[in-house]
Amino acid sequence: MIAVIQRVSQASVTVNQKIIGEIEHGILVFLAIESDDNEAKAKRLAERVAGYRIFEDNAGKMNLNVGQINGKILVVSQFTLAADTRSGMRPSLTNAAKPEISIPLYQYFCLQLREQGFVVPTGEFGADMKVALVNDGPVTFTLTC
Repeated sequence: MIAVIQRVSQASVTVNQKIIGEIEHGILVFLAIESDDNEAKAKRLAERVAGYRIFEDNAGKMNLNVGQINGKILVVSQFTLAADTRSGMRPSLTNAAKPEISIPLYQYFCLQLREQGFVVPTGEFGADMKVALVNDGPVTFTLTC
């Protein structure tokens, strides 16, 4: 399971020219589910995303997590993060989980964040999405489980 997280001052996801999810100040998560992923990994990754200290405290240090700044978390599925790009000129997507595995785990990941008290708007799994964001910093990290 792979999450690219970005600290944002705003982010939105649009499907068919309609905004379906948006946040101000928080984290945008691009989430990839791999074929060997499971609920335990999804739960652990949700805990890491929620607890990862990427927001500045009063001293200007990255010491605060998204909950401590009352931020929101926008989650967008992105299977291309699971690509094997080590060779050739075309990515291999064989590591990405099939929809029957990835959809329930994507939903479970979002549920785990909601159970921690976060507002978690999402993209639409499998849709052609347009994602707009203002990366604050820029601050971007890749988390895996």
